[in-house]
Amino acid sequence: MTEFIPPGTLFHALPSPFAFKRGGTLIDGRVAYETWGTLDADAGNAILIVTGLSPDAHAASNAANPAAGWWEGMVGPGKPIDTERWFVICVNSLGSCKGSTGPASINAATGEPYRLTFPELSVEDGARASVEVVRALGITQLACLVGNSMGGMTALALLLLHPGIARSHVNISGSAQALPFSIAIRSLQREAIRLDPQWNGGQYDDDHYPESGMRMARKLGVITYRSALEWDGRFGRVRLDSDQADDDPFGLEFQVESYLEGHARRFVRFFDPNCYLYLSRSMDWFDLADQGDGDVLAGLARIKVEKALAIGANTDILFPVQQQQQIADGLRAGGAEARFIGLDSPQGHDAFLVDFERFGPAVRGFLGEL
Repeated sequence: MTEFIPPGTLFHALPSPFAFKRGGTLIDGRVAYETWGTLDADAGNAILIVTGLSPDAHAASNAANPAAGWWEGMVGPGKPIDTERWFVICVNSLGSCKGSTGPASINAATGEPYRLTFPELSVEDGARASVEVVRALGITQLACLVGNSMGGMTALALLLLHPGIARSHVNISGSAQALPFSIAIRSLQREAIRLDPQWNGGQYDDDHYPESGMRMARKLGVITYRSALEWDGRFGRVRLDSDQADDDPFGLEFQVESYLEGHARRFVRFFDPNCYLYLSRSMDWFDLADQGDGDVLAGLARIKVEKALAIGANTDILFPVQQQQQIADGLRAGGAEARFIGLDSPQGHDAFLVDFERFGPAVRGFLGEL
């Protein structure tokens, strides 16, 4: 079991013990984060980014780590989230293996990784851990809270748990509850990992690692992260060259199969399987309808924020744009000046990570109004 921590990562110690929503506590836990820009004297120009399942805190290059970040096209000087104006913080999710405490971290009480003894993780736990970083930096109120994918859920939980924590909110390809299709896909991903004999009830190591299960889980994820339109336009029915083809009679034959295999193999050894299980399940549990007597719009209306933007790709099947429309409607019902933008990007759920020509102007325009 391995943690994958980028150079230059900063750490904040959580209150100890740190209590979890569903029970259990964490002793000597920490949250990993990075920052960009300069905090104003009144600490009024701070933006917090909360992320999807797999990213680390390295959203963009900085002095401590010049390597390109996972959101390099969005964060930086002169970019849509302009670090010449804003002080930007990005946190790595609690439960991850990218610096924040999670199942792959060493439990000081035992000297062994937590594995499945890690407390049951909820999105709300990650939200509360993120606030601890904000407070430690001397920030009373964020200018804007930005959440994408799972981070969109985290952001909504944070706003509900900490009224007044942010003046504005940008929710990108997020949702207020997990839908049946998304739950089904993530359930299959978790089953693929758990059915790999090498998973061994979570008791694996680098020499006995559930690589097949992680490969299948990642392939399922990647299929849902992009759209059928992109798969068709990018690969069509093109077959592999004879010297690239798998010699297995039922092996790789089409370029799209080869792409998925390569993508999966690049991922499997750089994300811990148990962390994947915990974070995936936390999304399935999240439902703001629990805060609205069974009505998700009523749950959203309990959130108080001045301005909000909910955006997504019209081709997203994992977090469909109806969910971003719902977020805007619910926040508006709570008194926010909220709007929704559905973008005609062919790249599905992953569009916010790659389609900066569409997502960039929407974010830049909203932040320019603050």
